[in-house]
Amino acid sequence: MSSTYNPIRLGVVGLGRAFALSAPAISSHSGIDLVAAAEPNRAHREAFTKAFHGDTYADIQTMLDEADIEAVYISTPHGLHKEHALTAIEAGKHVLVEKPMTIPLADATEMIKAAEQAGVTLIVGPSHSFDGPVALAEKLIKSGEIGRVRMIHAFYATDFLYRPRTSAELSTDLGGGVVFSQAVHQVDLVRRLAGKPAQRVTARTGGAWDSERPTEGAYSMLIDFEDELFASLTYSGYAHFDGDRLMGDISELGTPKSPDTGETARQKLTTVANEADFKTSRGFVSLESCPKADTHEHFGQVFVFGDLGDLRLTPTGVEVHNIKGCAFHEAPFRTSRAEVFDTLFEAVRNRVLPLQDGYWGRASLEICHALLASEASKDTTSLSHQHN
Repeated sequence: MSSTYNPIRLGVVGLGRAFALSAPAISSHSGIDLVAAAEPNRAHREAFTKAFHGDTYADIQTMLDEADIEAVYISTPHGLHKEHALTAIEAGKHVLVEKPMTIPLADATEMIKAAEQAGVTLIVGPSHSFDGPVALAEKLIKSGEIGRVRMIHAFYATDFLYRPRTSAELSTDLGGGVVFSQAVHQVDLVRRLAGKPAQRVTARTGGAWDSERPTEGAYSMLIDFEDELFASLTYSGYAHFDGDRLMGDISELGTPKSPDTGETARQKLTTVANEADFKTSRGFVSLESCPKADTHEHFGQVFVFGDLGDLRLTPTGVEVHNIKGCAFHEAPFRTSRAEVFDTLFEAVRNRVLPLQDGYWGRASLEICHALLASEASKDTTSLSHQHN
């Protein structure tokens, strides 16, 4: 950052779980001054005021009318992203919107056009494409460390489907299930490592393997990129195997975890009387209660295979395997998601074009839709929104 003496005056919309995961990075970032929040839940508003000493409002429009802010971080449910983003853009504010940027592709295009017409920045994230080891791997690839990239493999398994969920999160039509919440992470980071436009998707999903969680809980897909590069992406959220066992028992959030997980997510869910109420309780309570990361976040196993060597991403850096042997490159760590707010600062203050802009977010969203279309047709689905 060229200057930290002029921090961005930021407002946030939504103080749920998504914000709680980003709050430590915002709090510690010298280029961000979080001064306002819009949230209907009174308890979360009070917690925000205590932690950030900012003003709170019950809705976004009142915040935009009354708060002195330059940018808005939208961390509301998927179905509200478009409405909240357009409201902020029309008020002349820069926007950081959680992934996925929306659900319908047409809505993504509308958001892009609105930002361009208003002359404001639109960034889509946080997603794992921002993670330090992913950025480092991209740098090593561009340096020629493993030659021409030929193939990428990504695999992860978590308990996503058995964490407390609202009804919308269990409806594919409303952006529920693992496709729009989890596949977009894998797609984002694989696209960054590929460095080329995707062309087509062939996929299958694990749709409603559990009748009590009637939505996609798993998927596997092959993405063909330009220049004969291809990537395989597999994910399961059915809470059987724990993919963090393959990541040194470090969670997706960069926090250490015990190899003995004890009670499973499926078992814990049976003790929850009301999932929606319990999910609300997991919103922002205090900075002290937010996850404290020891390493970068991750999204499971990621390998990049080149014609001169291979890369393996870890929560702390990148392993390089080539004719010279094996070398480890450490990714410097400050706090999880710091890179997201670095990107926001550089875009707003220094006019540095972000990688994860609206076009980027739409391209990843299109691949998620192609995943579902390929499953429905049992055939390959071509892509048409992979270029600006």
